[in-house]
Amino acid sequence: MSKLEQDIASALLSIGAVSLRPQEPYTWTSGIRSPIYCDNRLTMSHPNVRERIANGFAALIQEYYPEADVVAGTATAGIPHAAWVAQKLGLPMIYVRDKAKGHGKQNLIEGQLAPGQKVVVIEDLISTGGSSLKAAQAVNEAGGQALAVLAIFSYQFEKAEEAFRAGGIPLRTLSNYTALIEEALRANRIRPEDVAALSAWRLQPETYYAQ
Repeated sequence: MSKLEQDIASALLSIGAVSLRPQEPYTWTSGIRSPIYCDNRLTMSHPNVRERIANGFAALIQEYYPEADVVAGTATAGIPHAAWVAQKLGLPMIYVRDKAKGHGKQNLIEGQLAPGQKVVVIEDLISTGGSSLKAAQAVNEAGGQALAVLAIFSYQFEKAEEAFRAGGIPLRTLSNYTALIEEALRANRIRPEDVAALSAWRLQPETYYAQ
């Protein structure tokens, strides 16, 4: 676990943006029963946490994608983080809708994207990766070049990792499920005996609690 992964995991836990409940799993909208619930929108209400997230994103971009011309946010949760990162780096910002507007110019991308501009897409959470990849592909279809998707947190599902590999879009995250478990254990937010179940769920999220 890197220092950044630990720091962001700790921050998310401290404000309740992520919570672990292996003995009483949550039920997601999809019907999946999950020991984790994640609501990274809460980070907007905590200036110190959102600053740490923005600094993390800015550092990743400067290290891995210094050629980036534009920062894009995914609607809706990625938009504020993209704005804070773009401001830090002095870069233009755009955002990508989940579907085109039904009126006016019927834009899918809001803001100005010139042909050939290199874009980093900011997302709040990676589950299956479908919506994030769709946003990156929309950038490419609009004439830009999506360099990568950067997210605050990932459940590290194999399905998502396969999707990004197949889509040819790099994915980097500030923190992840593995780091969260380690940090939660260190902070006594879970019991040592919970770790095996939490780790096993990630490998078979759709069926683990159905067994």
